[in-house]
Amino acid sequence: MSNLTIIVAAAGVAVLTFLLGWFISRRIGEIKLGKADELAKKIVEEAEKEAQIKRKEATLEARDEWFKAKVNFEKELQAKKSEFGRLEKRLADRETNLDRKVDILAKKEREIQNRDKVLFAREKAVRHRNDELERLISDQNKQLEKIAQMTSEEAKKLLMENLESRARQEAAQLIKEIKEQAEQTAEKEAKNIIISAVQRCAADHTVESTVSVVSLPNEEMKGRIIGREGRNIRSFETATGIDVIVDDTPEAVILSGYDPIRREVARMALEKLIQDGRIHPARIEEVVSKAEKEMEVIIRETGEQASFDVGIHGIHPELVKLLGKLQFRTSYGQNVLQHSKEVAFLTGLMAAELGLDPNLAKRAGLLHDVGKAVDRETEGTHTQIGYNVAQKFGENPMVLNAIASHHEDVISESAYSVLVQAADAISGARPGARRETLEGYIKRLDKLEELADSFKGVAKSYAIQAGREIRVIVEHERISDKEAMEMANEMAKKIEAELEYPGQIRVTVIRETRAVDYAK
Repeated sequence: MSNLTIIVAAAGVAVLTFLLGWFISRRIGEIKLGKADELAKKIVEEAEKEAQIKRKEATLEARDEWFKAKVNFEKELQAKKSEFGRLEKRLADRETNLDRKVDILAKKEREIQNRDKVLFAREKAVRHRNDELERLISDQNKQLEKIAQMTSEEAKKLLMENLESRARQEAAQLIKEIKEQAEQTAEKEAKNIIISAVQRCAADHTVESTVSVVSLPNEEMKGRIIGREGRNIRSFETATGIDVIVDDTPEAVILSGYDPIRREVARMALEKLIQDGRIHPARIEEVVSKAEKEMEVIIRETGEQASFDVGIHGIHPELVKLLGKLQFRTSYGQNVLQHSKEVAFLTGLMAAELGLDPNLAKRAGLLHDVGKAVDRETEGTHTQIGYNVAQKFGENPMVLNAIASHHEDVISESAYSVLVQAADAISGARPGARRETLEGYIKRLDKLEELADSFKGVAKSYAIQAGREIRVIVEHERISDKEAMEMANEMAKKIEAELEYPGQIRVTVIRETRAVDYAK
């Protein structure tokens, strides 16, 4: 009985608890629902307020934009009105000016018509006076002919002869004065131009040599270069055309030959063989062939660099190669390419001082010795060879004449040729530019002049062009034209027999008769 009571009591408590929880949860739900309604109302109210604010802001912005657009439109309208006003004023001014010009033109036209009338009247009066003057002159001429017993043609002839004689005297006097003035100033101006050009130009020079020395890493390398029974050295000399001298010089061999390009190819090839270590006939031929190709590239690049340094463009590629070859050619110990560049600079500077084309002058100076690149392979002087080569590749006629005449083998046809002669003499003849010492240089020139003075009938001799020419002045009373020609031939033979000199020496014998008189 007690268990049932407990169960019933527990069930009642459970029911009571359920009812109490349901009531509480319902109450809480009602409270939350009320708060949610209030919150929703607040949100709606705030949204409405915010929407009203944004509508007002949008309205204000639209009004501002409209006001700005209105102001801009009014400004543009005002500007257009101002511009139209200016245009109208300008058109009115132009119209006024045109009216004024029309009035001026009409006035000038009337003045011209009046002047034409006046000129016509004056012309008529002048014609009348000319007729009268001709009649008077005719009458006077007739009277003069009667008095002088000479016709008008004879009088004119006599008068012309008198005028011609007087004009010749005045012209001779003027020529003499001009010549004296030119002689006084020309030498000074020429010296100034040459000094200025020399001061502004400088070039390095190298000493001529027919041997090249190649260093070896050790003495054992000499035996490898010679090879078994000398086959390596024979193959090398055959491939390069250069003699290989293996002597007691420690750790070095000497390459000997007169062709500087072949000698340089041999040097490059031998250095590569030494560095590679494989030295046998097949390898020698391969390396020499590669060195020859590299030398062709070096020659071309050297010629291009020389033309670039001088500032000359458009030279034919074959002439550029010949310029590159001049790097390996020397004359009296002077590098020919450096000499050619120096001549180009000097010629250009002097041409600029004289108001000539400096580019054409530099072109002639750079190419003046181009014949020396092939003169050992072709017969003839380097001037003739250079002229033929440059002509073949379409050089300028003035450049061709400068090449041919820079040793006075032919007549100079332009000022550029004379400038190249002067620049060549400056570059090659001054002491120190070439291998000769000052004492040896002077001694050689003195000996050349002494040999020329030994001939009978020689008044004076001058060694010029750095000893490349001897100019002899003979006494015209003692030496005839035929004897002068014979003297030149004999003197050339005596120079060949008694003197040592490189290249050639030109012998020029001058015989002249001077007529001198003085007017007192």
